[in-house]
Amino acid sequence: MDADGNGTLSNVLGWVSIACWLVVYTPQIYENYQLKSGEGLSVFFVLIWLIGDLCSLSGALLANLLPTIIILATYYSVCDSILLFQIYYYRWTNNASPREPAPISSESAAQDLERTPLLTHNGNAAEVSVKPSITREFTKYAGALCFVFVVGIAAWAMDERIHRGQAPPKRDEIVEWRSQILGWISAAMFLGARVPQIVKNFKTRCEGLSPFLFVYSITGNTTYVLAILAASMDLQHLIANASWIAGSALTVFLDVFVLSQFVYYRSADSHQPCAEAS
Repeated sequence: MDADGNGTLSNVLGWVSIACWLVVYTPQIYENYQLKSGEGLSVFFVLIWLIGDLCSLSGALLANLLPTIIILATYYSVCDSILLFQIYYYRWTNNASPREPAPISSESAAQDLERTPLLTHNGNAAEVSVKPSITREFTKYAGALCFVFVVGIAAWAMDERIHRGQAPPKRDEIVEWRSQILGWISAAMFLGARVPQIVKNFKTRCEGLSPFLFVYSITGNTTYVLAILAASMDLQHLIANASWIAGSALTVFLDVFVLSQFVYYRSADSHQPCAEAS
């Protein structure tokens, strides 16, 4: 890296990015576990994402890019595989063993009375599922995000302490056609993966989808790009990492769109009972 880069800042951002991506899939994996279903996710979204991560990993290894990029691409691939497993596992279990109606206890009956019925304008009862408010949800995960930043900075500090006095290893980033093709395919996959999920959200109104998958994705991608730029602004460095920068930076805009869908549908659902009552 040339002298224009800020190695310390790059390392801090790199560790924060790793910390973000260590938890980015957790909300969705947990959401699937709670619902015993992965139908909130588009299969094509996860599958294309997995292909993109495998291309990213192969290209990063060929080009000898930052260790952060290689570690994250490996981890992404594992988590993508877990999401795919959940989708098909829950489909198989739900189809293989149809659920029988559970006996209604007095406690569950009381809970049902709390949420139903509301009368519509034509006199029919409509069940309204109670969902946590957007503010409460985002406050909870914003606190978790702050914790992730602290963990990332702590990991960087620990790494600095362990390697104190040791010169960082010199790496020669290689600009060659195989890694570049894989990198750009990966970038196209990351962008294309969001399209089937966005389309699915229009049909499902984001039911079964955790918005915090995308909150953490935005944060992880942003710190990821900033870590690459902070390392060096040398032209060869930027060319070698161009596809990784483009893929992550442009993905942020699509993730913001997905979050906008979630906020819109959650807001519309929260006002729906009032509209029906009138």
